[in-house]
Amino acid sequence: MDYMSTDNLQSVALFPIPECVVFPGMVFPLHVFEPRYRNMIRHCIRESIPVAICHTQKTLHEVEPAKSKEEALSKNQDTFKPYPIFSAGRCELVSTTDDGRLLVNVYIDRRLEFVEEEQTLPFVIAKCKPLLDQIMSDEDVTQAELLKDKIIHRLIALSGGDEDLSNKLNSDLWQKKTPQAFSFEVFSLIRLHADVQQSILENRNPLVRLNTILKVLNNE
Repeated sequence: MDYMSTDNLQSVALFPIPECVVFPGMVFPLHVFEPRYRNMIRHCIRESIPVAICHTQKTLHEVEPAKSKEEALSKNQDTFKPYPIFSAGRCELVSTTDDGRLLVNVYIDRRLEFVEEEQTLPFVIAKCKPLLDQIMSDEDVTQAELLKDKIIHRLIALSGGDEDLSNKLNSDLWQKKTPQAFSFEVFSLIRLHADVQQSILENRNPLVRLNTILKVLNNE
């Protein structure tokens, strides 16, 4: 794999969450209570460092579950190995609770691929490269638009008459989304198995991503 010069890589703080995959175009709320991650979020806001939400491959270090809220706020929990491809964005502090927990929003706007660790402790900051889509042919774009339309109709059918969802998917906002954006932002409305979502996140072909989503919705 050809990596760009480390001078051109992005520094990103990693926030691993098992079974959690996020996509560009989403606003992801975080409830942060572990000491290391409270420190990380404050550092990222202060230094304007993006935060990456990462699905995890395995547990590296397991600790006893906290027995009280006070214990949860005073000690770090399990340590995980994240997948090397994830989404990230700017972190915004919404509020701080009386006991010190942080409620934040992460404005996910990019896909990244891990290259190397810049910092390991007390939290991980990684140097990453952008993960960009392949350029689609005109024929691929046409097929992708058809797949997007099929997914919209399938979601409406599966909703069991949910008028709010139907109105949203039929709105100009959703109808005018590009297939590339739709293949990510549809996950603000639905959730598939985390490993399926991870494979979709890693795929650089919007046509393949849309095909995968439709097959899962159709139980194929």
